Amino acid sequence: MSGVWVFKNGVVRLVENPGAEPLDGNRQGSSSARRKVLVHVPSNEVITCYEDLESKLLSLGWERYYDDPDLLQFHKRSTVHLISLPRDFNKFKSIHMYDIVVKNRNMFEVRDIYIDDEEKRNNKITIVTSYCKCGLRLKEVNVLKN
Repeated sequence: MSGVWVFKNGVVRLVENPGAEPLDGNRQGSSSARRKVLVHVPSNEVITCYEDLESKLLSLGWERYYDDPDLLQFHKRSTVHLISLPRDFNKFKSIHMYDIVVKNRNMFEVRDIYIDDEEKRNNKITIVTSYCKCGLRLKEVNVLKN
């Protein structure tokens, strides 16, 4: 088990993802949204479509496979690695993002993105690097929306 133990009102409970909920357990009045995004580290670019991702992967030596019509697949010739992604980018989930990160060390990161009402008005998004079980890593990057 990993996470943070929280003691409140005489009760101890394990919060497995401490960034996902406030320590007081109160979500009411929260006007921020949270989701994960894949970021290309050298350019600090958020991957927003498969065309962008494909160009980054091709530049890293990945080759596109066209065998399965339901999947986008990439293979790196010098390895046994295969990246399989759903054809619909809306079904591109964090499990796929982490697969890309593991197979391309130091080139991609999965980050949590928080958008609150004030940032929407100011056309600014704050991206915070996601933490993993091996250690906590904090890094903030501000990106302007287009």
